Amino acid sequence: MTPSHARISKAVIPAAGLGTRFLPATKATPKEMLPVVDKPAIQYVVEEAAGAGLTDVLMVTGRNKRPLEDHFDRNYELEEALHRKGDGSRLAKVQESSDLATIHYVRQGNPKGLGHAVLCAAPHVGDQPFAVLLGDDLIDPRDPLLRRMIEVREEHGGSVVALMEVDPANIHLYGCAAAAPTGDDDVVTVSDLVEKPEPAEAPSNLAIIGRYILDPAVFEVLRKTDPGRGGEIQLTDALQVLAAHPELGGPVHGVVFKGRRYDTGDRGDYLRAIVRLACEREDLGPDFRAWLRSYVTEEM
Repeated sequence: MTPSHARISKAVIPAAGLGTRFLPATKATPKEMLPVVDKPAIQYVVEEAAGAGLTDVLMVTGRNKRPLEDHFDRNYELEEALHRKGDGSRLAKVQESSDLATIHYVRQGNPKGLGHAVLCAAPHVGDQPFAVLLGDDLIDPRDPLLRRMIEVREEHGGSVVALMEVDPANIHLYGCAAAAPTGDDDVVTVSDLVEKPEPAEAPSNLAIIGRYILDPAVFEVLRKTDPGRGGEIQLTDALQVLAAHPELGGPVHGVVFKGRRYDTGDRGDYLRAIVRLACEREDLGPDFRAWLRSYVTEEM
């Protein structure tokens, strides 16, 4: 396998955001630790990376993010207490998070945007391709998006972004891609990227969602990228350079995702994600669905 198409083994999870949309809950609790049913959102993301074979995980954190490290560490006192009680089921759940992957941490001292957070990973990643997973997007494990993106990277080299069709009226909430079809129905070649365009200026309704496979060439581009929208260093701007100049680090492709995605970055969508996931759980679903039907009927 050539260096351009090297196998991916590392994942980067930016987790330095302040979570202001969830205040006051996030005043002392990292937004990544907010529970989605009975697991913190960040655990779903690490499980997805590990499920795709990426067990070397770097979290880019900031102040007040110590609970992330504690969650993925061993808690010997709790484990011993559960062991003495003979509570094997809960013991397994507690140990599960610490056994998922080898997790490293680096601080993003000055929060300058997603592009800057990715740049903080450069010393750990080195000259290898790597995945970036954002914690606001939870991808259902029955829809292996990340594995498909890795396949596309191994076939074409360069970088790969996850895309999803959205209502054109909502495209201003996302990065947006101009893309051309390829021989694969779910793969497009990306020629341009725009961060949060106005609907009239958007090149398509293909929105970038929070999964990336990045060529290490992105680091050099990010070092030269000026702050963009919101005064932050935007990863979208760096990928736009790579899309326009594939000789710098390979082309940029997109995988158009049509599976199940749970958006936890917005309060309303966070609640909807919990309801959807709870309804699908074998242990919770039957009773919860029955209650939900009764509640909706009564309220309507």
